[in-house]
Amino acid sequence: MSAPDLDESDIQAVLEVLRSGRLALGPKAREFEELMANYIGVKYAVAVNSGTSALHILVRALGIGSGEEVLVPSFTFSASVNAILYERATPVFVDIEPETYNLDPDDLEGKITKRTKAIMAVDVFGHPAEWDRILEIADKYNLKIIDDSCEALGAEYKGKKVGQFGDCACFAFYPNKQMTTGEGGIIVTNNPSIAKLARSLRNQGREEMGSWLEHERLGYNYRMDEMSAALGVSQLKKLEIFLEKRERVARMYTEKLKDLSWVRPPAVKSYVRMSWFVYVITLEKGLDRDIVIRELEKEGIPARGYFSPIHLQPYIRKEFGYKGGELPITEDISKRTLALPFHNNLKGEEVEEVVETLKRVVG
Repeated sequence: MSAPDLDESDIQAVLEVLRSGRLALGPKAREFEELMANYIGVKYAVAVNSGTSALHILVRALGIGSGEEVLVPSFTFSASVNAILYERATPVFVDIEPETYNLDPDDLEGKITKRTKAIMAVDVFGHPAEWDRILEIADKYNLKIIDDSCEALGAEYKGKKVGQFGDCACFAFYPNKQMTTGEGGIIVTNNPSIAKLARSLRNQGREEMGSWLEHERLGYNYRMDEMSAALGVSQLKKLEIFLEKRERVARMYTEKLKDLSWVRPPAVKSYVRMSWFVYVITLEKGLDRDIVIRELEKEGIPARGYFSPIHLQPYIRKEFGYKGGELPITEDISKRTLALPFHNNLKGEEVEEVVETLKRVVG
C-alpha cells in the first residue's frame, strides 16, 4: 500500500546519533522542532513520539475534560476521537462534505450546544478542511480549534499552510506519511502557553527548568527520541521533493481513471494545495467495495477501505449507543471508498497495472 522514501543521507543521519551516544533529550529534537516551526510558519513546535500523543496533549492543554463536548468528524482515523476520550470528554460526530470528505461546516454549526468546548477539524487525506467557515463558526461561538493535520503536512488553504489555523495543530510521521521519523509526531502553535504546557506534558509533567525528579503536573512519556528526530531533520529537507513525487503519482492515477463512469477520483478544490497522503477513489453505488478489495488482492494488488466510520466502531457503539443512520453522508461514502497503492516512487507501469486490474475486477 505504501513505502517510505529513504536514502543514504537518512541512514547516515541516524548513524551519527547512534555514534554520538546521545539518544534522548538531545540537540536533534530541538533542531527538528525549529526546522518544522519555520516550515509551517509558526512560532513553536514540540516533537513527540506519535501523532496520537500530539492530539492527546492538545486536548489536555486546552483544558478539555469531563462533561465537555468536542465536535469531530467520524470519517477519520480513530486517534482523533480517542484523544478526546482519553480526557473523558464527549465526541460529537459531524457529517462530511460529499465532495472532499472533510467535515461539513453546516452540520458542524447545527451540533453546537452549551457544552461544546472545541472543534477538532481533520484535513482528511491531505485536503485542507474549509478553514474560513470553521474559523468563522469558532469565533461566533467562542470555541477552541485543534487542527488534526496528521495526514496533511505541506498542504495549503488559500496560500496558507495548514498548521497555522486555530489554536494549535499537529502532524504525524508514521512510515506511510509524506515524510517519516519511523514513529513520531509534532505539535505546532503560535500560543506560548500551549507550547510550554505541551513540553511539560510530553516529559512526565516536568517543568523545563525543573530537576529530573520534580513533577509539576501529571504528564506522560511522549518524548521523541534522537534517532527519530535525526531522521526527521533529514527527511524534512526533502519534503518538497516528496510532495512533488506524490503529486505526480496522483496525476497518473487521475488521468487513467477519468473516463471510467463507475469511479470518482479524489476531488481537489481549486484554492487548495493538496498534500497527497493516500489516493482514495469512490466507487459508484451498487458496487460492493469489499468484494472489489478481495478480488484485487487475489490479483496481487493491495487495497483498503478508507475510512470506517468511528461512530459505528464497536467500542463507540457500546459507549454512546449509535445504531447507524446518524451521519448519512459519512455512512454512504465510507462503504464506497477504496485506497489504491500509493507512494513517492510508484512507477507509471505500476499505476497502469493497478488501474487495469481494477477495471478487470469490476468488469
